[in-house]
Amino acid sequence: MPPPPGLRERKKYETHRALAVAAVELVAERGLDAVTVEDIAAAAGVSVRTFFNYFASKEDAVVIAFPDHLERTERAVERFLAQPAELSTMDALVAVMREEVADVGENPREWLARMTAIKKNPALFHRAVTMNAQQAEPLTAAIARRAGCEQGDLFPSLLLAVVGGAMSAALLRWRELDGKDTTVTELFDEAVASVAAGLPDPPRTR
Repeated sequence: MPPPPGLRERKKYETHRALAVAAVELVAERGLDAVTVEDIAAAAGVSVRTFFNYFASKEDAVVIAFPDHLERTERAVERFLAQPAELSTMDALVAVMREEVADVGENPREWLARMTAIKKNPALFHRAVTMNAQQAEPLTAAIARRAGCEQGDLFPSLLLAVVGGAMSAALLRWRELDGKDTTVTELFDEAVASVAAGLPDPPRTR
């Protein structure tokens, strides 16, 4: 996503991104315990006071890639609800999630480092899980709305878990490959196609 219009908003966006990238790179290199807020601020070229204007902790600086992460979820919900009516609910959700996956592919070095840092540090993993749970609630409600589900129906949560699982599997495989030989979008498409086919056993290679 491009920076927002307006000098002040653009400056805030760029400062957030500079701090987030610095935090990711330092933690991926040294480990969470060996990195301080002072280290992150210095690497981004700002003061510690400025750091705390943007993040509550170094963990947040690693996990929260964009300053408008809550608004991004709202926009994803809007795009999902605006998908053509002839699409199935699953296809509509896949179309929106594919855009999110493509964003990751635009900054492979940063996201590979972020995923490595999260995997190696339990505190970051738990923070990421909490963030994902916060984002899941409005998406689940939007799925229920589009599909016309009754309150308490299993379908919205199940669909989000299935498509989200395909996304997680694609990201994990992409990280294992160190972003080489394929794109995260191609892996996501492959995962979704496999799910849509009923998740058949892959061809045996031995």
